[in-house]
Amino acid sequence: MLSDEYFMQQALAEARQALAEGEVPIGAVVVLDKTIIGRGHNQTERLRDVTAHAEMLALSAAANFVGNKYLSACILYVTVEPCVMCAGASAWAQVRELVYGADEPKAGFRRHGHGLLHPRTQVRSGVLAHECAALMHDFFYTKRK
Repeated sequence: MLSDEYFMQQALAEARQALAEGEVPIGAVVVLDKTIIGRGHNQTERLRDVTAHAEMLALSAAANFVGNKYLSACILYVTVEPCVMCAGASAWAQVRELVYGADEPKAGFRRHGHGLLHPRTQVRSGVLAHECAALMHDFFYTKRK
């Protein structure tokens, strides 16, 4: 059965790809009817683009797949709580659900309130939180050594 954990594992695979490329290890997938229609991982360094966050790339890929900017029947899975920019993009895309793994108290959207999301977007957090947080912790620990 395809579960939140399955799709978060797919987002974690994207995050590991970001890590292999020297990027902050965040990954995202967009799901429509239990099918992944968009994938992304951080590529800000590679593309020299501050907007090249995992969520932004996954949302763009999903919109291209469905041929519409609105993703109101879709679920966005992301390994780490989205930032304000990515939360805003998910609001404009009108995603049905946002599911994330690890909290991000410094840069996450919740610091500024749930009003950044579309009013109908449902939020679930903590899916594979330990694995998602460990990837981030290890990345930054290694960078600071």
